[in-house]
Amino acid sequence: MADIKLPTASDTIDAVLEVPTGEGPWPGVVIVHDAFGLTDDDQNIARRFADQGYVTMVPNLYARGGFARCVTRVFREMLGRQGRSVDDLLAARDALAARDDTTGTVGIVGFCMGGGFALALAPKGFGVSAPFYGQLPKDMETALTASCPVVASFGKKDPSLRGAGPKLEKVLQDKGIEHDVKTYEGAGHGFANQFKPGIGATLLRVAGFGYHHDQAEDAFARVFAFFGEHLKNGEHPTK
Repeated sequence: MADIKLPTASDTIDAVLEVPTGEGPWPGVVIVHDAFGLTDDDQNIARRFADQGYVTMVPNLYARGGFARCVTRVFREMLGRQGRSVDDLLAARDALAARDDTTGTVGIVGFCMGGGFALALAPKGFGVSAPFYGQLPKDMETALTASCPVVASFGKKDPSLRGAGPKLEKVLQDKGIEHDVKTYEGAGHGFANQFKPGIGATLLRVAGFGYHHDQAEDAFARVFAFFGEHLKNGEHPTK
């Protein structure tokens, strides 16, 4: 793992970078953290993608003031699909694509709030998008026009996203966008994230949120298979 400074449209922000071992070039992956911010869990997930052969970057969308000062703005920008957070994520995409050790193709993965960003930016120059329990765009039919392929994962017990999986799948199918959408029985919001033990994690689990190992492993296996098809084996752009 390397802590890096990512140049953006207006300044620089903190980010985490994970690089595979061996010789590239490899595809790139931008990981978008959830509403809690960039945590050890995000870093572990980044390493997991690197171990699968992806140069992986996690930008810190709260770098300009921390959770309390940034969360409302960042969430609003996710819903509006514009603003500094969107610019930050596109800067991460461009930085990965420009590296000598990448193929130039970049995917995006997001969790919770980050899953909303992964969907919102699916038409924005990414090769593939993997939202985990991400907020659906309000004008989904328009927002997903020209989307890249999407592999999405939801929890059936997620009270905040009831029916989101079938709704997303219908739009993707109607638009002819390659997709793999699955809603997991017995899982709620955050089922693929492992937070450190503590009062916050306990309260989340009581509320029906929290990690579910079997569903999480199945979801990651689907994502890696889908990314392997669309990033590793797909056509690479010319740098």
